[in-house]
Amino acid sequence: MKRLLCIVSVMNAGGAETFLMKMFRGMDRTEYVLDFCVTARENHYAEEIAALGGKIYVVPPKSRHPFACFNGIRKLVKTERYDAVIRVNEHSLSTLDLIAARMGGAKTVIMRSSNASSPSKLGRILHRMFFFLPRIVPNVRFAPSTEAAEYTFGKGCIKKGRAFLLHNGVDKRVFHYDGEKRAALRREFGVTDALLVGHVGRFNLQKNHVFLMDIFRKIKDERPDARLVLVGKGELEQEIRNKAELLGILDSIIFTGVRSDVPDLLSAMDVFVFPSFYEGMPNTVIEAQATGLPCVISDTITKEANITGLVTYLPLEAPETWAEAAISSVRAERADTDAAFRENGYDLDSVVEHFVNACFHPVTSEGE
Repeated sequence: MKRLLCIVSVMNAGGAETFLMKMFRGMDRTEYVLDFCVTARENHYAEEIAALGGKIYVVPPKSRHPFACFNGIRKLVKTERYDAVIRVNEHSLSTLDLIAARMGGAKTVIMRSSNASSPSKLGRILHRMFFFLPRIVPNVRFAPSTEAAEYTFGKGCIKKGRAFLLHNGVDKRVFHYDGEKRAALRREFGVTDALLVGHVGRFNLQKNHVFLMDIFRKIKDERPDARLVLVGKGELEQEIRNKAELLGILDSIIFTGVRSDVPDLLSAMDVFVFPSFYEGMPNTVIEAQATGLPCVISDTITKEANITGLVTYLPLEAPETWAEAAISSVRAERADTDAAFRENGYDLDSVVEHFVNACFHPVTSEGE
C-alpha cells in the first residue's frame, strides 16, 4: 500500500482540505492512503480520516516554532518512510515544509496552489520574498485554476508545462438538486415561499461577509420576505452579526454553523452570492452549480469557475447592483448541469484518477 503525506495547517472544512478529503474518499484505499501532518489537535475531519485508514500527525506551528516545525516534518517523513509528500500552498514560504520532507527522504514533493492571493499583508510580503521556492523545490506542481497556478508557480507556467490544472471535482451523485430536501429544509428554516439567498464559507476577511451584509440589505429593500442562510464558522462571525444588527437584517439571517448536508442546503437556496476578495477556484461555487443554482460572484474570481453559464460576475462595488443581479438570476426551475460537468472535466472520478497518477505515479515537472 502506498501512503501520501499531506501537509496542511488543520483539517477543517475549508476548500483545500475538502478537496483532499474528496480525493481520499474516491481513491482505491486498498492501494492508496492519505495521511495528514497538521499543527492543530482539533480537526473537523479527524474521525473520517481514521475511518478511511488515514493517520493524523501533529507538529508545532511554524508561526511560533519554525525550527521545531521543520524538524518535526523531517523526522516524520524519515520515521514513516514517506516517498511522496504534498503541501497545500498558503504562500511561497510554505515550500520550507517540502524542503524538510526532502531532507527526511521524500523523493516526490508536490505542491498544490489553492489560492490566487494571500489573506494578510504579511503573507503577501512573504510570498513575494520567497517566490522562487515553489518554482524550484516541488517536482510536481498543480492548481485548480490558471490564476492560482500563476500566483505560485509563475506567469505562463501552465502553457510551459511547469504546472498543470487539476479541477475541484464534484461527485454528482452527491451534489445534485433534490426537491424533497429543498422543501424539508425550507420548512425547517421557515421560508417556504420566501426568497432564500445563500452563502457557504468561513467567516474570515477573504470571504468578504461585510460586503455581503450590504448586498443583503439592498435585497431586503426590494424583497422584504428575503432570508439569508450563512453556512460556516470563523473568527469574524460576531463582527458580522453586529453589522447585521446595525443594518436591521439580523432577524432575517440564518446562521447554520458547519453542516454536513451542504448539497441539501444548496438545493434549498434560490441564489448563491459569493463576494470574495480572491479565490483560487472556489469549491462552493462549483458545488452550487452542480445543483443548478445560479451564482453571483465577484469578478476577482477566475472566469474558469463558470462551467455552466449560471455564474454572473460583478465588481466589488455598488451593493444595489449585486442585489438586482441576485434577484433577477433566480430561476423557476433548476438547470441540468450534468453534461457541462463531464465536458469540462469536473466529474469526480476523473479528477481522482488524475490526482492519484500525479501523486503516486508522477511525471515530474521541470524547474524554471
